[in-house]
Amino acid sequence: MTSLAIFDLDNTLLSNDSDFLWGQFLVKQNIVDADYYQEKNIYFYEEYKNGTLDINEFLAFSLKPLADNAYQKLQELHQVFMEQEIMPCVTQKSFALINKHKQQNDYCLIITATNLFITAPIADYLGMNDIIATIPEMINGEYTGKVEGIPSFQDGKVIRLQQWLKNHEELNLHGSYFYSDSINDLPLLEQVSYPVAVDPDEKLLKHAKNKGWEIISLKT
Repeated sequence: MTSLAIFDLDNTLLSNDSDFLWGQFLVKQNIVDADYYQEKNIYFYEEYKNGTLDINEFLAFSLKPLADNAYQKLQELHQVFMEQEIMPCVTQKSFALINKHKQQNDYCLIITATNLFITAPIADYLGMNDIIATIPEMINGEYTGKVEGIPSFQDGKVIRLQQWLKNHEELNLHGSYFYSDSINDLPLLEQVSYPVAVDPDEKLLKHAKNKGWEIISLKT
């Protein structure tokens, strides 16, 4: 029977954070105000790492450039972003882990708090079967800057996965894996059969050691 192999994306399969990198990329491309955006980008990233991020406050900030720019322009920017910022962040160890699960005929799924505009092309590049990400609302083919549904963050990852499983009745959490670096993902890590801490932050490292979870590194 096919097992579910679930992966966090940022600082897990990637050696950096795609949301943070996208913000820095927008600064480099002169799409956003450099001083303001860099300051806020760093602030929210530190909040995330500390496990104290207000997801709604962050999404109001991070989705605004999607609303301020035409969809076609965003697509063109993302192609450059993939080549310059994302592809260099995928290590051979990450590809090897994904391929191991594919060879076992496991179903490979990313669950990430980062929005779907940023992450869907990354999931394709990594060869994933599917992705659950925070969904930026679109109306008439353009982004609104708002969120559709529940953000896939902390407990939201568990809720979104449960919703997803209702539409994939051939899959369940029996024998499932979840790979993550972050204490923010503790709710989902505690739901799967095989939780794996990947280059974990300090809080997750301590928790993983106490629980006897597997701890690995995907860094070069």
